[in-house]
Amino acid sequence: MDTKQTSDESIRHYQTIINEIEDGVGETDLKGNLTFINDAGCRLWGYTREEILGSNYRTYIDPEGAKFLRQAYNQVYRTGMPGRFTHDIIRKDGARRIVEDSVSVIRDQDDRISGFRAVQRDVTDREESRQKLDDQRRRLNAIFASVKDAIITVDLNLRVIEANQSTEKICGVNTRRIGGKIFSECLEQCNRACCEVLRQTLEQKMSVSDYRIECDHQNRCRQLVSVNSTPLLDHQGEFAGAVLVIRDITRLSDLERNLRERHTFQNIVGRSRKMQDIYSLLEDLASLETTVLVTGESGTGKELVAKALHYTGQRAFRPFVTVNCSALAESLLESELFGHVRGAFTGAVKDKQGRFEAADGGTIMLDEIGEVSPLIQLKLLRVLQEKVFERVGESFPRKANVRVIACTNRNLKEKVRRGEFREDLYYRLMVVEVPLPPLRERMEDLPLLVDHFRQIFNEKFSKHIDGVTEDVLDRFMQYSWPGNVRELEHAIEHAFILCRGQMISPEHLPAAINDPIETEKSKVRSLRIAGKTTAREDIVKALHKTGGNKTEAARLLGINRRTVYRKIEKNSSVNPT
Repeated sequence: MDTKQTSDESIRHYQTIINEIEDGVGETDLKGNLTFINDAGCRLWGYTREEILGSNYRTYIDPEGAKFLRQAYNQVYRTGMPGRFTHDIIRKDGARRIVEDSVSVIRDQDDRISGFRAVQRDVTDREESRQKLDDQRRRLNAIFASVKDAIITVDLNLRVIEANQSTEKICGVNTRRIGGKIFSECLEQCNRACCEVLRQTLEQKMSVSDYRIECDHQNRCRQLVSVNSTPLLDHQGEFAGAVLVIRDITRLSDLERNLRERHTFQNIVGRSRKMQDIYSLLEDLASLETTVLVTGESGTGKELVAKALHYTGQRAFRPFVTVNCSALAESLLESELFGHVRGAFTGAVKDKQGRFEAADGGTIMLDEIGEVSPLIQLKLLRVLQEKVFERVGESFPRKANVRVIACTNRNLKEKVRRGEFREDLYYRLMVVEVPLPPLRERMEDLPLLVDHFRQIFNEKFSKHIDGVTEDVLDRFMQYSWPGNVRELEHAIEHAFILCRGQMISPEHLPAAINDPIETEKSKVRSLRIAGKTTAREDIVKALHKTGGNKTEAARLLGINRRTVYRKIEKNSSVNPT
């Protein structure tokens, strides 16, 4: 085989390889006339090889594009360095495509530049997708900037990815300086309670919705915000962080307080004036660290109040621990509260963590605080004053980062007077008192409570009871409820067990409520406790105030409307007109 034949075969082999390349490959002289093109290039332009060879680049580019291309190729010529640039072309069929050129110079045997070689790739789809993404990004940035809520995205390590402009106003941070920093370290003017919400999403990989926080912001007095935190997913759907949305609801909350009658607060039920006042007080106390004393008769819902304070405050995601102080002897209660070390007393075979330690960062509820011994009173006083405690058998002080909520059904002031309760501890506990009224003093809440328990027990017993009869409601309204809301709950549960229909009737009630003699005793006891009776003059005044509306008059007097009807029937002179 001679040299010429070998050379021809090499050229054909080279051309075969070039033609198999998916990208267009072309060569031009220094004037831009095409001297070589592969099959992919022909397909890209839409011309046959015979049609396109020898043509100038200006034939498939508009004037603006030709100017750009000339400048780009001149840059490659001057520097001798390869270049890459993107431009539009016009195919033979008139369609526009976007191509990316990778251009290098061609040198002759004297090492002088004689032309250009370009590898061209159709990037129309890529560029259009990029343009769409850019457009979408601009729209999202515009929305992101215009939203009045603070929006912060963080990675798995709580480092800020991005924050919008509203974050500056609500959180008091410079959004241009917090990128890449730990979010909690960027907040210098508030209590950082929202960071706990973020941590919950990052740890549990789940959303937290409508969590209310009082920020304690230095420059925005009593700022109240609603916080939502949701998982942040990457382009592959993998968990990559969290999105925090903070909405300033300070004004909205103030309007709610002034305009809206709330029927519930957390799990507390009631719409009476007394309960509305308690709801407002609990809102004021929720985000504070102050000790609270909840007072009230047994069954009034003191534990519900303690839980409401905990779960609406900034410690909501930390432990809520309860201790019944009346259920244990002094030695056992001390160990239960503060823990003990091995060998501290007979039976202490290993170290034990106390309730204060278990509640670290959260809330401890001391139920029946009025029953504790003088020794325990002294130790509790130290916890409240110095925020430290010691395990039984140990002299090493431990920090108590807990909020204390104490509950009692006793008159602590009277116990102080009798020397049964430390005066200094009493005033430490009595920073703020939440007095819960007995059920007999808020009987207008009773129908609401009945319906509340009806829904609970329908679900518990898988029943579909619609409610109670008028006779049942009347007996409920006449009963004094010495056991308060707890007794009402048990009475309805008792009725649910016996009721096989859709309405609870008197025969389903406990004997104490269903017995006419007991009911009459309850009525007398209720009136004696209230310190008043519903006289004829009271009914007349109520009817005048309500324009003769007997139902409204009964509500105003806090009695059942049937009682109003009976008194009118007994004395026909009771007439609103």
